[in-house]
Amino acid sequence: MALLETAREGYRSLRLQYRKSTSSLRLLPDFIIIGTQRGGTTSLYYYLTSYPGIAKALMKEVHFFDDHFQEGTPWYRAQFPTHFQRTYVERVRGQHFLTGEASPYYLFYPPAPKRVKALIPRVKLIVLLRNPVDRAYSHHWLATLEGHETLPFTEAIEREMQRTAGEQEEILRDEQYASFNHRHFTYLARGIYVDQLQHWMNFFPREQFLILKSEDLYKDTASTFKRTLAFLAVPTTASEDQQDFKQYREPNRRGYQNEETPPKLDAKMRAYLIEYFKPHNARLYEFLDQDFGWDQ
Repeated sequence: MALLETAREGYRSLRLQYRKSTSSLRLLPDFIIIGTQRGGTTSLYYYLTSYPGIAKALMKEVHFFDDHFQEGTPWYRAQFPTHFQRTYVERVRGQHFLTGEASPYYLFYPPAPKRVKALIPRVKLIVLLRNPVDRAYSHHWLATLEGHETLPFTEAIEREMQRTAGEQEEILRDEQYASFNHRHFTYLARGIYVDQLQHWMNFFPREQFLILKSEDLYKDTASTFKRTLAFLAVPTTASEDQQDFKQYREPNRRGYQNEETPPKLDAKMRAYLIEYFKPHNARLYEFLDQDFGWDQ
């Protein structure tokens, strides 16, 4: 097994080196799904890249504008198809051609919008927003499964401010600083969506965003998917009605169906979190002129 994994790693390294060597021939993304974590970004990405004429990146979560920015633009271009592929699809096959990625930490990571603006100012930005109570609980559940979190949910919520104090300020001071706590323990902070959207909209006009409610994606997937295709100016056919809208989780190149769910959140804790998020949700509803109905 060790020998096989070494061979695989060697192949992946050679493949990336080749793609970097051809980076000047490669595209930048037409769209990015920037968040939110635990909001259905993996599912939406795989729905899109299963559709004719929408090509995958080398990996779903490229994380260039947070984790790999120091690698430079050639590394980022290496993740995407070539101009030749686009030309062939558009001119020979007569179809549209788009490519994109989905890295849900971008929405919450302060340096990301400035970096995106500098490199791809006309990129289309897709945001999925989930009830922040459910998002926080799902975030904690996954962090626990992955071994990042050892505290029970209630204690993790109680200690969030202590664990993350000064981390965002340090990221803003030093953009090379990588904060484990900011990434993994921000259960409440990530659900204050209005602050994150306002920050992004300091760099991009409102018309470059498609803001979707995660619950709509879960309950009426076909309609939400069609809205996304329309935003991307992708011609629709009857094929999207036959698409397999299974649910995906955790990024891998092919995706996989999610059959795991967290246990039910304690009713008292849910009531507490609903009250916590109410004023932040109210600001969001006013900012977007849309009520997401999360305060029940």
